[in-house]
Amino acid sequence: MFEFAFMQRALAAAVLVGLLCGVLGFFVVLRRLAFIGVGISHSAIGGVAIGILAGWSPILTGGVFAVAVALGIALVSHSDHISEDTVIGVFFSGSMALGIVLFSMKSGYQQDLFSYLFGNVLAISTGELVALACASAAIMAVVVLSFKEHLLIAFDEEVAAAYGHRVVALNVLLLVVLALTVVIGVRLVGLLLIQALLVVPAAIAALLAANFRWQVLLAALVGSLSGILGLVLAYHFDLAAGGSIVIVAVMLFFITLLARLLVGRS
Repeated sequence: MFEFAFMQRALAAAVLVGLLCGVLGFFVVLRRLAFIGVGISHSAIGGVAIGILAGWSPILTGGVFAVAVALGIALVSHSDHISEDTVIGVFFSGSMALGIVLFSMKSGYQQDLFSYLFGNVLAISTGELVALACASAAIMAVVVLSFKEHLLIAFDEEVAAAYGHRVVALNVLLLVVLALTVVIGVRLVGLLLIQALLVVPAAIAALLAANFRWQVLLAALVGSLSGILGLVLAYHFDLAAGGSIVIVAVMLFFITLLARLLVGRS
C-alpha cells in the first residue's frame, strides 16, 4: 500500500499529527481541557466556511478563527458572571452554526463540508505536508520550552504565580497552541474528530504510566500508532481514513482499560 506516493504522504501526516496530538493531549487530559478542545474544534468550522466562501485558504482562515475563539474563551471565562463551560458552549455552538449557514450559501457545499468535518488525509499534497511538518515542529518547540511551567500550573496556579510565572499568559498560550493543533489535524481526521486524538492517546498513557515524562512519550507513541494502524485498516477495508484512525485509538483505550482492570483484580 505504501508504494503509492499519496499513501506515503498520508502516512507521514498521520505520524506527525498523532505525535503532536499525543504530546499536547497530555496537558488536555491533565488539566481537564477536553471540553475546551471540543469548543475550539467546532468553532473552527466557521473560519473554514469563511475561507471557502471568500476564496481564501480555508486552513488559514480556520486557524485565525480558532485562535480568535480560544482568546475569546480565555478572556470571557475570567469573568465572575458566567461559568467557563457556558462560555465554551456559546462560542462553539454559535461558530458551528455560522459555518453551516455559510457552507449552505455555496453551491456544492456538502462535499466541502464533509471533507473538513471528517478529514481527507489521502488527498494531502507535498506542499501541505511540508507546511504540516513546519507547523508541528514550531508547536512542539513551544510545548517543550514551556513544559515545566505548564506542569506546575496544572497542579497549582497560585504556586506557579508565586514563583513568578505569568499564569494568565501561559494559559492563553496553551489555548492558542491547542487551536492551531486542531486546525493542523483537519486534513487527517477533520474538525469533528480531531478532539479524539487530543484526548484518547493521552488517556491511554495515563492508564499505563504514573511518571509524567513517560506519559508524554507514550501518548505521542499511541497517537502515531493509531494513525498508522488506522490508515492500514482504511486501505484494506475501503473505509474513511479519519474515522478509522479514531476507531483504532478508541479500541486501544478500551483494551488498555480492560487490561488495567484485570491486573487490578489479580
